[in-house]
Amino acid sequence: MEGILKEGPRLRLRRAGEADIDYICDLQVAKDNSDYIVPFSRTDHESIIMQAKASMDIIIEERESLERVGYLHVTGLLLASKEQEWTHVIIERKGLGYGHEAMKLLKAWAFEDMGAHRAWLDCKDYNARALHLYESEGMVREALIRETILHRGVYENLVILGILDREYRARKRAGLEL
Repeated sequence: MEGILKEGPRLRLRRAGEADIDYICDLQVAKDNSDYIVPFSRTDHESIIMQAKASMDIIIEERESLERVGYLHVTGLLLASKEQEWTHVIIERKGLGYGHEAMKLLKAWAFEDMGAHRAWLDCKDYNARALHLYESEGMVREALIRETILHRGVYENLVILGILDREYRARKRAGLEL
């Protein structure tokens, strides 16, 4: 299938298409997700999917059933610094280990296929589940941006986490990556 970026034991990452826009928009505003991200508009996703050069929407799906189980966004694809930012890492079907496999696939695609030097993301400081996932997948806390997002009348903090290509390669040599 065209648009496949990386495949793992149970999941694969593929470039999102126009048929995925409703799924992505619904996932962003779902009760379990809406407090943790700042959603893009439908128009934003249409533009991202149609252009897909500097940034890309990516669908996470089961390999066998092709059922969508999540979505993420990657930007920085054209930067000379080879630095990617990962946003909107949303797993619809939680508690099945899909987050770990999706992160492993994303890292492999970024560092092995795209030649990234660094990847980073931000996470609300109260999103314990996501922070645990990112840190267990080798991402390092680099900063805390205090009271930077106004959400429902409250200023919220963001934790910045990153991983370098050499850190990814060391994890791969240690058998911690796909």
